[in-house]
Amino acid sequence: MSQKEIESLRDAAYIPNDRVLAFIKILDTREQEIEELLAKPRRPGFNQDMHDLLDQFEAIADEFNDNLDEYQGKHRDVRKSLPKLISATERWSIMLRAPADDQAYNVVRKMALDSLKDMRETATSMQTEQASYFKEHPGAAKVEQERADPEHSPVNETPH
Repeated sequence: MSQKEIESLRDAAYIPNDRVLAFIKILDTREQEIEELLAKPRRPGFNQDMHDLLDQFEAIADEFNDNLDEYQGKHRDVRKSLPKLISATERWSIMLRAPADDQAYNVVRKMALDSLKDMRETATSMQTEQASYFKEHPGAAKVEQERADPEHSPVNETPH
């Protein structure tokens, strides 16, 4: 990941919806890079470049899945970003299937597709679970809103 991408994740660390959206943006960038590579005439090094981009996509998707698992377990409110994520996983799956079969990157592509499948399943189940959880626990939704308030960010807290 680029330094700018790492910073965007770091900046969104305390607000789960923002972090989900930051991950979506990062994976959208990889999607765009893969599409640009496919749009150019094939050249020497194409297979390695495709392998590297698919590998990056898969690694970022795995990290994203870890974040989703954590949010799910701790009932962090990501209801606003889940529909965008589910929609993006559909688009990314289509994009990952676009490159022609090649032994140079088929394995890493399969791993990326598996990661996306897990992501879509987690996001879909989280949509249902979170709707139910926050309906049954209205106080939890309020706590999540307070956590997202910039005044409560650890960056803005003054030492006592």
